[in-house]
Amino acid sequence: MHAYKKTIVVLSLTCAAVPGLAQPLYNNGATEVDARLLALAGAFYSRENYSQSGTRGEGSSRWQEAVLQYGLDARHTLDAGSQLYGSLNWVSSATFGDGDPAGWTSGDERTTKIEDAYVGWRSGTLFSALGENGVDLSVGRQNIVIGDGFLVSGDALNLGKEFLDGQANRGGAYYLTGRKAFDRTAVLRLGGQQGWRGDLMWLKSDNPAQASPELAVGTLEHVSPQGTLGLTYLNVTDTDQTMADMLFPDRKGMQLYSVRGQGNAGVAGLFLAGEYAWEDKDNARENAWYLEAGWTFADLPGTPSINYRYSRFSEGYDPLFYGNGRALGTWFQGEVAANYAGPFNSNAAVQHLGLKVTAADDLKLGMLLYTFRTLDTRRGQLDADEADIYAEWAIDPHWTLMPLVGLYKPKQSSASGGTQVGNSRTNLYGQVLVAWAF
Repeated sequence: MHAYKKTIVVLSLTCAAVPGLAQPLYNNGATEVDARLLALAGAFYSRENYSQSGTRGEGSSRWQEAVLQYGLDARHTLDAGSQLYGSLNWVSSATFGDGDPAGWTSGDERTTKIEDAYVGWRSGTLFSALGENGVDLSVGRQNIVIGDGFLVSGDALNLGKEFLDGQANRGGAYYLTGRKAFDRTAVLRLGGQQGWRGDLMWLKSDNPAQASPELAVGTLEHVSPQGTLGLTYLNVTDTDQTMADMLFPDRKGMQLYSVRGQGNAGVAGLFLAGEYAWEDKDNARENAWYLEAGWTFADLPGTPSINYRYSRFSEGYDPLFYGNGRALGTWFQGEVAANYAGPFNSNAAVQHLGLKVTAADDLKLGMLLYTFRTLDTRRGQLDADEADIYAEWAIDPHWTLMPLVGLYKPKQSSASGGTQVGNSRTNLYGQVLVAWAF
């Protein structure tokens, strides 16, 4: 039970980093309908396997994933620029080959399901005191991100048939995470793009790997050109008892509070961010926090940037629905660690250094460096170091190519408290992602 609780919180790269394009189908001045089509495919290799699901032996894994998202977006303009809007999209996903090295997928997942199905209304200039679109109400199945994804970045855990004999199956394509929408939502957003604003949300997950929680969420933010300061309150009001007993026995009734900030403090080129979150559970109080600083050298060729972040997650911290809200490397910390090996943003102190440069108008290069240190070694020994080098090549307005090579070095093997099966040597990891947007 404790191993499942520890490992199930792993999330993977969302396809939010890939820009989607819309093809206009109908426009009469007041009503617009767009078609959306996004295809993602990835080929992956890991020289080592990991013990998370209990289904992988020592050796390597080669696998492929594919995601196709397609559907319609619609908008209808009313008085004072107010607008009715909605979306209906499907996602087809598949995993091939060996499945991933942690055993979250088996390699034979094939699924098609509705992804987005929501309607909403935004106010335009009807309530000028609240700013443009100062009231925005939406309901249905949709993706929700809070802040930079430290707490919530969609319902993006896409396990397959391998783990728990398929009880947590959501269709696979685990790394590409084509499914990110919460099953049922009601969201009220108040306030415009500047000044005070806030959100009231009810979110219901249908993801068995998350124990299908129900969340009540409130946020309050102040947005200025210098940055954003925000407060978040989150209450897990219900879970699926059967899955929660196996995976998250103390998640139901948990209350979470956080304070966060992000911006440049009025200094061009500077990036500052931080957040502190604490959780009240029935039998424990947990916390997580981070501080980050970065600088962009705008006057140098390629406008290189460098960011350093220190994050700490207490021994029993529940990271909920974290993800890459801002960019690659935001909260999936390490391509091997975040997806397969751990520590999955719990019971860990993590140092991260990110470097990025624009080599050409259509090509960006980056490096992500991590050190992971376990806080309570009685829960496992996941000390490790990781380095990832990647590229983002926008071949044309429709095609994007993203290769990545990583080196992951754990301190311990699975025989001595780690997760790498059979040895603790350096793992060579590689992937190539291709995206096509219509």
